[in-house]
Amino acid sequence: MRIKDILERTIPISRYADSCIPSGGLTTSLVAVVTDVLRNGKPVVGYGYSSVGRFAQGGLIRDRFLPRLMAAREEMLLDDAGTNLDPFRAWEVMMADEKPGGHGERCVAVGTLDMALWDAAAKIGRQPLWQLLSERLDRPTVKPSVRVYAGGGYRYPGNDISRLADEMRAFVDLGFTHAKIKIGADELVEDVRRVEAAASSLRDSQRLAVDAIYRYDRVTGTAAASALAPFKLWWFEDICDPLDFETQAHVAALYEPSIAAGEALFSLAEAKLLDAHGGLRRERDILEFDPVHCYGLPGYLKIVEHLSHKGWPRHAFWPHGGQLFSLHVVAALGLGGAEVNPFAFHPFCGLTDAAQVTSEGVELPKAPGIGFELNCAVRRCFETAFTDL
Repeated sequence: MRIKDILERTIPISRYADSCIPSGGLTTSLVAVVTDVLRNGKPVVGYGYSSVGRFAQGGLIRDRFLPRLMAAREEMLLDDAGTNLDPFRAWEVMMADEKPGGHGERCVAVGTLDMALWDAAAKIGRQPLWQLLSERLDRPTVKPSVRVYAGGGYRYPGNDISRLADEMRAFVDLGFTHAKIKIGADELVEDVRRVEAAASSLRDSQRLAVDAIYRYDRVTGTAAASALAPFKLWWFEDICDPLDFETQAHVAALYEPSIAAGEALFSLAEAKLLDAHGGLRRERDILEFDPVHCYGLPGYLKIVEHLSHKGWPRHAFWPHGGQLFSLHVVAALGLGGAEVNPFAFHPFCGLTDAAQVTSEGVELPKAPGIGFELNCAVRRCFETAFTDL
């Protein structure tokens, strides 16, 4: 078997459920890996996209990493039997001659292609991705469901508090017991009001996490930590610039409840720095590295394996992203849980159309691959982008 073609398309996505609120020109890259394996007369195609919250990586994909895959000899991309793709070998091809450092966002380009390769490999193997991964990684015990929380809570201009409360109640109606909102874009007193409103809808502030999106410095971060401490929140996320480990450690020393970090760190080297200098407490803090943004699954595995060896429990890993790919990764690796964006980042909001959220989590997809085709909006998105497939 072989890869016949790899296609990339850049599309706009919205950070908000309400299309009237500007999303800042946010985009993402869609990727299709077309194989020569035929099912029902059509080629097996693996799909991927650049997770959410950053921007499309079309230039890097088309000009740098895609050509390496297309130029590689077939045996460099296949498993030992030569009957399926080996995404680990494909990753080595993509990263050939790349220098250490300079992670920037090339990691996202590699991760996008990696997602599509895993989708294709699982489809060729007629397995859901979590099952393929559990076998490949020799982790045969996989729980039938994964814990999830609802991500969202962006600031609504004008009637923010009432809209925020409505959104939290909608999360609860969908079955979510825990949720995350954004803070830091307004005065601290307003953010406290937002926390109170969201926590009230969830019936318990300890079920609420907050995400500052790196807005604080040493002074403002200290003030925010003091104001938030009485709520005993589920976690306090992305306090300061992701590489400002000094401020991160300063706030961690003052703030007793859980802190979450790692979403905007993209490599094993950066993960090591966070662990060594970020002041995180292994017994209660959260690690949010995004598998797609960390050079895909091979890069993410290096982070999980290293930090696990250093004493971090696997339940501390809650990947950022809110996408189906992370759901499979969390299940296969036995991690803490996964983010879901029920309303934000259309069309990649939610999971599968049939997914039911309970206090135990959400059941794993059983269809071959990642399961994009089980979400009508996502399926239409890929079909529209790649009409010639």
